[in-house]
Amino acid sequence: MALNYWNGPSLSLRAIQTTDISLFRSFDDEVSRNVDAIYWPQSDERGLEWLNNEQKPRSDDSFRFIAENLQGELIGTIDTFECNRRNGTFKYGLAVAPIHRSNGYAKEMITLVLRFYFYELNYQKVTPHVYSFNKASLTLHEKLGFAKEGQLRNMVYTNGSYYDEVHFGMTKSEFEKIHGSQFEGL
Repeated sequence: MALNYWNGPSLSLRAIQTTDISLFRSFDDEVSRNVDAIYWPQSDERGLEWLNNEQKPRSDDSFRFIAENLQGELIGTIDTFECNRRNGTFKYGLAVAPIHRSNGYAKEMITLVLRFYFYELNYQKVTPHVYSFNKASLTLHEKLGFAKEGQLRNMVYTNGSYYDEVHFGMTKSEFEKIHGSQFEGL
């Protein structure tokens, strides 16, 4: 069976399109809080301007993917950033639409992206962080085999409290041990 980095058992990853604005409109405050912060309401024009900027090529290996399930429904987004070729490290952030949570999509999105960055772009380590109030993401990263590498106290303020930033890491060799070789299934 031929390897296709962009297709998994239940979803596929693709480049962002202007029509994906509906996905970003479907995100609730929980998504915003987990990713970064809750911002002021935005106009449709401002949202489209942001979306158009996300489609432009970046100077490094950073990229925003859109995930669709096999029925063509928009599931979520995963974007890579702080991609450092010299050191072989990168980070990612992801968001899944509320109606598609708890279906294993986040795990599959992460695995597809890691597989590509480790086996095609030759990165050797990924270092995402999760806010301490995001119990689902903390559990997901632990189940995926990420090592907890540190915790910065009181790094984000939301919903009336300060929360820690939990840092995770996984090397390519750890990924291989846990998830198999590049040609095995998810």
